[in-house]
Amino acid sequence: MNDKSYLTGVDWSFWISIPIFIILPFISPYTALATNILIYALFALGYNLLLGYTGWLSFGHASFFGLGAYATGLLLVKLNVSVWLAIAAGILMATLGGVVIGYISLKRRDVYFAMLTLAFSQLLYFIALQLKDLTGGDNGLAGVPIVRLPLSIDLSLPLHSYYFVLVIFILVTYGARRLLKSPFGKAMQAIRENENRAISCGYDAKKIKLISFIISTMLSGLAGSLYCIHLRFVPLETFGLTTNGEVIFIAIIGGLGTFWGPVVGSVVFLLLIDITSKIMERWELVVGLVFIIFILFLNRGICGLIEKVLAGRRQKWDAPIVGQVKGK
Repeated sequence: MNDKSYLTGVDWSFWISIPIFIILPFISPYTALATNILIYALFALGYNLLLGYTGWLSFGHASFFGLGAYATGLLLVKLNVSVWLAIAAGILMATLGGVVIGYISLKRRDVYFAMLTLAFSQLLYFIALQLKDLTGGDNGLAGVPIVRLPLSIDLSLPLHSYYFVLVIFILVTYGARRLLKSPFGKAMQAIRENENRAISCGYDAKKIKLISFIISTMLSGLAGSLYCIHLRFVPLETFGLTTNGEVIFIAIIGGLGTFWGPVVGSVVFLLLIDITSKIMERWELVVGLVFIIFILFLNRGICGLIEKVLAGRRQKWDAPIVGQVKGK
C-alpha cells in the first residue's frame, strides 16, 4: 500500500518540528496552555491511530483518558509513589481497560461499536461518581501532590512541567511515526481502506484491530496521566461526554489519518477556546459553528487540506519532467 501522505512521508518533518515545540511556551498566550496542547495532542494521536488510520469510530475514548488520570492521581494521593510508577500505573490501567472494552466492543461494527464504547465511558463516569470516598465523586480527585524530579526539576513550575511533557511527547510521537511506517502500520491502513480486501490478502483483521485499539488506549492513558500531573487535579469530566467530544473535534479539524493532524487540531481547538471564552460567555456556540464548517467544507481537516495542496503542486512540478522524458 503506497503512502501518499506528504506530511507523514518526509523524514525531516519530524525533526524540523522540534525547534517549534521548544519555543512554543514562549509564543503561546501562557505556558500552561502550551502544556495542554501537547497533552491533548497525545490524546488525539492515540485516537487518530484508531479512527484515522484503522477506520474505527469510538465515542468513548474518554474512558482511557480518565482511567490514566485517576490511576495516576490515586497512587500519588494515597500512596505517594514516584511519578514514573504513577505514570506506568496510569498507562497500565488504560491498557487493561482497552483490552476488556476493545475485546467486547470489536465484536460489533460501525455504529454498534461506537455506541458500545460510549456506553462503557458512561459506565465508568457513574462508577467514579458513586465512589466518592475514593475518587471524590462530582468534586473530582483533589490533593494531587506537587511532583519533583531529580536535578531540582519542580513540575509545579510551568516551564518545568512543559518540558517534562515535551520530552515524553517527542519520544511517543517518534515511536508512533515508526509504527505507522512499519508493516503493522500499513496493515492498519489496509483495513481502513478495505477490510475485506485486507483479509483476502492474509491480514488477521480482528487481531490488528484489537492491537490498534489497545495502542490507542495506551496513548490516551498516558495523556490522562500527564493531565493529572500537570493539573494536580482529576475532574470527573475526564470520563464525560465533553472529553469524548473534544478528542473527536481535535482529530477532525486537524485531519484524520495525518500524522500532524492531532497537533494542529490541538493548537486550533485550545486557542479557539482560550480566545472565545475571554470574549463571550457562550463560547461553545463558536466552537460548534467551527466544527460544523469543518464537517461540511473541510472534512479532510487542516493537514488534509495542506496535503491536497502539496499533492497538486507536486503533480505540476512532475508534469514538465514527464513531458521532457517523453519528448526524448
